[in-house]
Amino acid sequence: MVDQPDWDLRLGYLIHDVSRLRRMMFDRALAPLGITRSQWWVLAFISRKDGLPQTQLANELDVGKVAVGALIDRLESSGFVLRQADPVDRRVKRVYVTKQARGFLEKLRKETDKFNAKIVNGIDRKQLEAASDALLAMKHNLLAMSDGTVADSGEDEAEEETQRSKTRKKRRVAA
Repeated sequence: MVDQPDWDLRLGYLIHDVSRLRRMMFDRALAPLGITRSQWWVLAFISRKDGLPQTQLANELDVGKVAVGALIDRLESSGFVLRQADPVDRRVKRVYVTKQARGFLEKLRKETDKFNAKIVNGIDRKQLEAASDALLAMKHNLLAMSDGTVADSGEDEAEEETQRSKTRKKRRVAA
């Protein structure tokens, strides 16, 4: 048996536990708003790629078509999204966010910001940036190991880095 450093054994567990606890507490935080984390996740994704076909949405979220369909059903009955037949292929259903959803998403973003501020309370900004950079590098390594089914990972990573950079600049200006 090869001796492994302690961090090597803890890292996977810590990532898993933090992710699990974050999901659990985030669900609690969203409960008063009447939306689940899964619904919020789909709604936020649709808002960035409005008009995406439902099947492509399922593929990009790496969720089954039936599961995405059920989430969209609930979002549609809440008035947050609507499905429209594609003008070229009537069999294809495109999903769009509603005006009501845009206002609700703004409220959700504010709640998410408060939630995230609680999570990072007491952690130095440089530590957070280093952790974020390390996780992004791990994500890149994992995507490189994948079988290529993850589409546009380079664009997503570039977008993530741009967003993180903008956020850092805003915080420096505000300080």
